[in-house]
Amino acid sequence: MKHSPETLKDLTAKTLDHYNQNAEGFFAGTINHDVEQNINSFLSYIEGHAPYKILDVGCGPGRDLKAFVEIGHDAVGLEGADRFVEMAQSYSGCEVLLQDFLELDLPGNYFDGVFANASLFHVPSQELPQVLSALHSTITAGGVLFSSNPRGNNQEGWSGDRYGAYYDYETWCGFMQSAGFIELTHYYRPPGVPRDQQPWLASVWRKK
Repeated sequence: MKHSPETLKDLTAKTLDHYNQNAEGFFAGTINHDVEQNINSFLSYIEGHAPYKILDVGCGPGRDLKAFVEIGHDAVGLEGADRFVEMAQSYSGCEVLLQDFLELDLPGNYFDGVFANASLFHVPSQELPQVLSALHSTITAGGVLFSSNPRGNNQEGWSGDRYGAYYDYETWCGFMQSAGFIELTHYYRPPGVPRDQQPWLASVWRKK
């Protein structure tokens, strides 16, 4: 699937507008989600001494940013929806960068870890290599990237007013390895239920 630059702008704008229009409801519906497994898995692979410098990519209204700060880390958010930026700054007290995933502007070799929980699946597949390259560049040598995405059979398109790409494990591995990452672990969520009831693929990767 190949999109023109104009189409990429339109699908990004429509997806972000969905989140801006539904920000309060999204916050209420996700604030109590249990993502402790994801946070613990991510942090367990970061080497060196805490506190860690963490970039929360697609931080939404700030739930995970606040969790990182409360356990002593230096967290910065990144979000494309204006309303989420405001909410995340207020809720977490952290700096939050207003940036479109397709136009990332990040410091090189700065963050010990990048946490991308339920966000990178919104990147169109044709743009994913450059997005992963930008994230690879902002991570310190040997640093870690965590991702969790709704899994699928490599279909891509609209779900209501949100654009998404839904990869299987093998395809996601291909993207990550091509971007210069080495897999550390992967698992499916939520835990303790049969695979057909686990819609999320989580994985942790180290920068080569």
